[in-house]
Amino acid sequence: MVADSVNPVLADSGLPYDLPDFAAISDDDFLPAYDVALAAHLAEVEAIANSPESPTFANTVAALDSSGRLLARANGIFYNLEGADTNPERAQIAQELAVRLTAHANAIAMHPRLFARIAAVYGARGPFDRARGAGEAQRRLTERKYRDAVRAGAGLDAAGQAEMREISGRLATLTTEFSQYLLDDTNDSAVWFTDVADLDGLSVGEIAAAQRLAHERGGDGYLVALDLPTSQSAVAKLTDPAGRQRVFQASIDRCARGNAHDTRAIITEIVALRARRAELLGYANHAEYVIAEETAPDPDAVARLLRDLAVAASAAASAELDRLTEVYGGPLRPSDVTFALAQEQRARANDADSAGPGIDDFEQYCELDAVLTDGVFAAAGELYGLNFIERPDLHGYHQDVRVWEVVSTRRLTPFVDGSTSEGASSVGEATSIGLFLGDFYARPSKRGGAWMNTIVDQSAQLGTRPVVVNVLNLTKPEPGEPCLLSRDQLATLFHEFGHAIHGLLSSVEYVSQSGTSVPRDFVEFPSQVNEMWALHPAVVGRYARHWRTGEPVSADLLAAVRSAGDVESAHSTFEYLAAAALDLAWHRLPAGQIPDDVLAFEEQALAAAGLASSLIPPRYRSTYFNHIFGGGYSSAYYSYIWSEILDAETEQWFLAGGGLQRTLGQAFAEAVLSRGDSVDPVAAHARMLGRSARIAPLLRRRGLIAVD
Repeated sequence: MVADSVNPVLADSGLPYDLPDFAAISDDDFLPAYDVALAAHLAEVEAIANSPESPTFANTVAALDSSGRLLARANGIFYNLEGADTNPERAQIAQELAVRLTAHANAIAMHPRLFARIAAVYGARGPFDRARGAGEAQRRLTERKYRDAVRAGAGLDAAGQAEMREISGRLATLTTEFSQYLLDDTNDSAVWFTDVADLDGLSVGEIAAAQRLAHERGGDGYLVALDLPTSQSAVAKLTDPAGRQRVFQASIDRCARGNAHDTRAIITEIVALRARRAELLGYANHAEYVIAEETAPDPDAVARLLRDLAVAASAAASAELDRLTEVYGGPLRPSDVTFALAQEQRARANDADSAGPGIDDFEQYCELDAVLTDGVFAAAGELYGLNFIERPDLHGYHQDVRVWEVVSTRRLTPFVDGSTSEGASSVGEATSIGLFLGDFYARPSKRGGAWMNTIVDQSAQLGTRPVVVNVLNLTKPEPGEPCLLSRDQLATLFHEFGHAIHGLLSSVEYVSQSGTSVPRDFVEFPSQVNEMWALHPAVVGRYARHWRTGEPVSADLLAAVRSAGDVESAHSTFEYLAAAALDLAWHRLPAGQIPDDVLAFEEQALAAAGLASSLIPPRYRSTYFNHIFGGGYSSAYYSYIWSEILDAETEQWFLAGGGLQRTLGQAFAEAVLSRGDSVDPVAAHARMLGRSARIAPLLRRRGLIAVD
């Protein structure tokens, strides 16, 4: 460990875009770095709070927003590592930091002199309303800082603030534990197979990965790792019913097995503490507390949307299950449903072209590098004028992480003072805007799912350019073999890259408004829009070539794949709505009325929502619902469907305008992607469309109303 003054976590690495020198950082460096960063941030806050000058936006709100840069750097490094490549040391550090960072945030939010200054600026914010351009960003930032302080307890009396500190500290510990328990139990729940014949239906690469994992765990045979959701990709493929049942059962039993990783006690304590915090702040429940900051008007509006969709989804799911029973040729168990659904899709494709390849063969045309270069990156180039140049001289936090420099040829919109927004450097006639890191392969040290993070956020005030990371959990191929993407993995790659584009195209002044720092029920919208390009004719024709022969995908196979994906399965809609309803049910509970039996409450909540099914469990059961008990989606899992209303309308807007057109991409970037939270994002989207979004395109896409 080096001295604090040159701690590699905090030191200027000298690398482009402030990319950390990960190779120079050891786990022993983190806690000393946080000691320095936390103290430095508190000193900055004290200087702002004790300023002899009258409070203004510049010396209070903007100064507070730009403070804590050392802390932001430490967080950008550590939490990327902790999620994507954890180990026992990092898990322990995360537990300690959960408490320390929460106490630190409380000390700032409840600082009486600082809050008085923020409140004074908030009370005088009228002039911002009459300003244009940056004035809206200033007004929104002022209101956000004021609301954040109030919601953290700044307006409570001493006893209330003390209780808020206790609650928030305990919640930080519990949510960290939940994620760690889930990772441990997911790894521990991987399913052993001894006979390769029992893995019939899996690809050669998937079988090789299962064998490799078994050997890594010190055993013979094959070990099938679990995906994060209830529905497992292996269950949709395994031809042996007994094997499917074993994997399915392992999935739904996670963290409810009575072992050291059981999360049920954690869940009830989290829910109780969240409800009490809401009560202290004058909210009826945690859902009301959360949704007050989202674009949805209130929990009742969310509940109505879920209820209306549930009626249609239940009817569609019932009809779908009847069809699947026919396809399967007998009664279905829950472990058979996704397998039968895949069979139905294959049968539909074979009906369209009985002599051609089946839709499962589409994977042979979706090799990762080809999809990235000629699909994901190419679409971003056409739409937004971005070029991605791989930088093998720059290194990420793991040997599998790859780094690309992002160069833009798009027109930059200047701020009111005439300066461009990225603080960017010129590269010929283009502009270097940031770095994109890709971490695509699964490993036991990585939590499940897929996500986007930032290591450095864009800010004109700070002169920083974005460094963003996409993390997936693809099966790593054997040396010399390709990484082939399923249709779901293809959609996930495009989805997460939509988040990356949101961060890379950020063009804001203040760092807390950068990129994806928008309401939770809006943040999924740009990523969902980006999924539309995965199978768009102008994109898929570029990358979809057989990995071995180089032959382009046939028109018949592509048509079959598009047909299979034109409408979401009722199963997919139903399982998602069940999870969203479960989230809302947990978080509409008032303080003092928290049940002890997690699974019994889950059953009751699903029945009350009209989403109880013996054959279709929720996408996430409570015990492994990391989005809401370990992540930032509590009371907000509905945001995917809420955002999809905007997404479905935007897809139609793109298609009506000609699809993959630079003029449309530029308009989308200028109106939405570049603005972050510096403007009202829903209002900005409505201005782009020329009206508010309607729900009908979403219902048609989900197969819940007839297509015109």
